[in-house]
Amino acid sequence: MATTSVELPRARYDYGGDEFIFVELDEAMSLEANFKAMAITSVLREENIEGVIDICPSNASYLIRIDPDRVHPAELVAHLESLEQTVQPLAEDKTLHTRLVDVPVLYNDPWTHETLMRFRDRHQDPEASDLEYAARINGFGTVSQLIDALSGAPFLVTMIGFVPGLPFCYQMVPRDRQIEVPKYVRPRTDTPERAFGYGGAFAVVYPVRGAGGYQLFGLAPAPVFDLTQSLADFRDSIVFPRPGDILRYRSIDQTEFDAVRAEVEKGTFHYRIREYEFSPAHFLADPDGVNVELLEVLYR
Repeated sequence: MATTSVELPRARYDYGGDEFIFVELDEAMSLEANFKAMAITSVLREENIEGVIDICPSNASYLIRIDPDRVHPAELVAHLESLEQTVQPLAEDKTLHTRLVDVPVLYNDPWTHETLMRFRDRHQDPEASDLEYAARINGFGTVSQLIDALSGAPFLVTMIGFVPGLPFCYQMVPRDRQIEVPKYVRPRTDTPERAFGYGGAFAVVYPVRGAGGYQLFGLAPAPVFDLTQSLADFRDSIVFPRPGDILRYRSIDQTEFDAVRAEVEKGTFHYRIREYEFSPAHFLADPDGVNVELLEVLYR
């Protein structure tokens, strides 16, 4: 199924005090805007410009922290404007080196279900679970059909935040098939660690226990954040996901959940990971065909 490419508006450039430059590529989230943000920030990292301290890509924007004594903000903005014109991630020959990752999720698990039921007074539909509510407003006849849709197509990690290790993920399907849900009317004061949540058009895995407002759909047995770096996948960073990763939130049963948890606790767990050269142009031309290829590569 082909999808129509979104034409991006001219980017907006703003200063944040003396040390920050914010670039908004589009007011609305789209895969095209995120591909552009990732491509530009990738070029910036390769350029290693004197005075650029940090580069933070986001869903449809990016933020740069600078040392104004080493690089003039106006000069850097002029350079960023030139990159906006020259960096073309949707060109046929452009690829993004990324990772395909299998992320098991126990949908409709007992732990997040117990949590969400404690906070029905803060929800749009106090009489339904989060999955039941999401299935209904997205036109699915059953919760199982919603879970099949969530598990059926992979998600692109568009940014990491708002707490360390939390991956914001946008499902790689045409807009007319995007699953969307509102956040809670008032946030919960509790969310289990590793809860699989959904807000707007974004899926997340909560890295630690705490407050939260996304709809709760399930629980992942493996962490996305490991401060102790005891697992092999975290040797280089306490955060596992990276912007540009492609994650498949695969539906599992209780038996597999328990088996993965046992591996995590023994320190022997490894995510299934495959390196991949991803073509945004090819994906936008045939998202369903490319998704089939992605899953074939991931599980071969």
